[in-house]
Amino acid sequence: MPARAPASRARFPSAPPPRTLPRMNSAADASDEMLMLAWTAGDAVAFEQLYARHRGPLYRFLLRQARDAALADEFFQDVWQRVIAARAGWKPEAAFRTWLFRIAHNRLHDHWRGLKHRPPAPEDGDERAARVPDPSTPERELSEFEQRRRLQLALETLPEEQREVVLLRLEQELSLEEIGAITGVGRETVKSRLRYAMDKLRARLSE
Repeated sequence: MPARAPASRARFPSAPPPRTLPRMNSAADASDEMLMLAWTAGDAVAFEQLYARHRGPLYRFLLRQARDAALADEFFQDVWQRVIAARAGWKPEAAFRTWLFRIAHNRLHDHWRGLKHRPPAPEDGDERAARVPDPSTPERELSEFEQRRRLQLALETLPEEQREVVLLRLEQELSLEEIGAITGVGRETVKSRLRYAMDKLRARLSE
């Protein structure tokens, strides 16, 4: 079961009233960019929709990269605070999701840059990233859980830069160009990191 961003994290100062997004299914149907523009104009409902739409994927990404739940919580808060602080100057030159994960990438990078050593990969993975199924789970589901657990442990062995592109490509389904924009490298570099990472994962999973 994927890790969730607890509802208690929704404690950010949203934009002031008026709450103007039409009740249309507009909040659900609007693009991220439309919601962001509405929010910059003072629409609090637009922010709530953006947060609800992206909190889970963002938190999972941070948790897998930080490999520590407390750090992931801290980074999660910081990323949204940076989004709030930067909203006035936001322009729809890039997809909102790309911009959001770029902020997350920078927050992680700032943290690791201040450390001499990265934390070792946990031997059993993070319990919040893969929860043990109930003993009554059918055999097929147990097998699927074991496969997910093995993949999680294999991901933990990758260098940070390679793990990042795998998570952004496979879990977030971002394009190579979008990943390049997030990580600040060219498309060919992203492609190379992804290829090396996938080769390592295949080798690890075949053991």
